[in-house]
Amino acid sequence: MKVSEAVAARRSVRGFLSDPVDVALIERLAVESSRAASGGNLQPWHIDIVAGDAMNRLKGTMLSKLASGVTEAPEYPIYPDPLPEPYKARRFAVGEAMYAEIGIPREDRAARRMWFARNFAFFGAPAALFVTIDRRMGPPQWQDIGWFLNSFALLAIEEGLATCAQECWAVYPETVKAFIGTPDDRILFCGMAVGYEDIAEPANRLRSARADPGDWLRVVT
Repeated sequence: MKVSEAVAARRSVRGFLSDPVDVALIERLAVESSRAASGGNLQPWHIDIVAGDAMNRLKGTMLSKLASGVTEAPEYPIYPDPLPEPYKARRFAVGEAMYAEIGIPREDRAARRMWFARNFAFFGAPAALFVTIDRRMGPPQWQDIGWFLNSFALLAIEEGLATCAQECWAVYPETVKAFIGTPDDRILFCGMAVGYEDIAEPANRLRSARADPGDWLRVVT
């Protein structure tokens, strides 16, 4: 597979088969992903792989918390508040496109909340990564995490796997950090679901739109 093919194929998959993924494979992909660009070669990422019985326990924990309405203070604001244009419109559009694929109208808020809750079961994925980073690190090092995750997502495609990066986990930081044993000097950035795509899941028909290059690309000569 060419790199260009993997880049074109990468997307957030929101429906996975229950088929297990070899943890050794996920570990190998994580190690390979550590070749990602890193300013000053700091390599600030810390990765925890969750699978098997641990994954089932975490899903059960989250099911109980969601059912009882337990909330936690987020680690960081996922989006600016208020979110300015054109970013607000892009976020709204991709959300509406996804709900259109799965047939949940905007007025059915209860159904949308139920669907969103699937985030915390990793959309059925049998394995996941959690990414944490030293609290002393700044925006450039957080960017390094993005390089790592993108490398992992592309390498996963080469192995026939699918992924979904999930910043939603930042709203349950204490639960996750307690579960995986994260020290207090690290902050939870996100999770990433890993597994085999369920091609029968309607949400996986979504191909998110990209902005016209004229909106963000400029050549200076």
